Amino acid sequence: MRSLPLPLALTARLSPVVVLAAAGWSLSSGPFAATPAAEERATQRTDDASPSAPATQAVSKTYADAPGPCDSLGAKTVKSLVPGAKTAGKELPSTDSKARRTCSWNALKGYDYRWLDVSFEITASDDAAVKSFKERVAARSGGGEVPGIGDGGYSVVNLTTEDQQQTREGVVLVRASNALVSVTYSGSDFESKKAPSTDDINKGAIKAAKEAVAALEDGRKG
Repeated sequence: MRSLPLPLALTARLSPVVVLAAAGWSLSSGPFAATPAAEERATQRTDDASPSAPATQAVSKTYADAPGPCDSLGAKTVKSLVPGAKTAGKELPSTDSKARRTCSWNALKGYDYRWLDVSFEITASDDAAVKSFKERVAARSGGGEVPGIGDGGYSVVNLTTEDQQQTREGVVLVRASNALVSVTYSGSDFESKKAPSTDDINKGAIKAAKEAVAALEDGRKG
């Protein structure tokens, strides 16, 4: 079997360097501090009006830590989506493994190349996750809703061509409470220079996303 050169973009992906960008949340206070007397009067009014009111409002947060992404997919799923890949996957470095974790599988079998990433990100609250999810969906064009997955799902598939080689990539984004799950699945055929069909890539990405979300939810139960 002859050896074919890989397009630059795909060659780079065989030795991945993944940078995960996470949204930041900050709290700001007013520029002027109240005087002690003012604080005492405000506290007294609050106590008189609602003596049983809690000091702070509880934040809705289901997940505290990002689960192991390489354990989120079964061996059968990995083999079907990424033929020839090691089923254990490779976890990529993270600046904060409690909040963000990603596992990657990729393989070139014959002339067929497949790449799969599964990422988990834990945000500070449900509201923060909703905001981030909406921003990420808005940043993409096309695609549509994926029903029956988490608290909200979205998928999009795009085709790119480089040096006459096609690559089709599908992305699925899911929000489950205060967690965000992201799946990227792509493929190319280096003999025909064609890409897998949109249907194959989209269904594969959604299959992986559903399994990853199930693993996230099972981890919470455990």
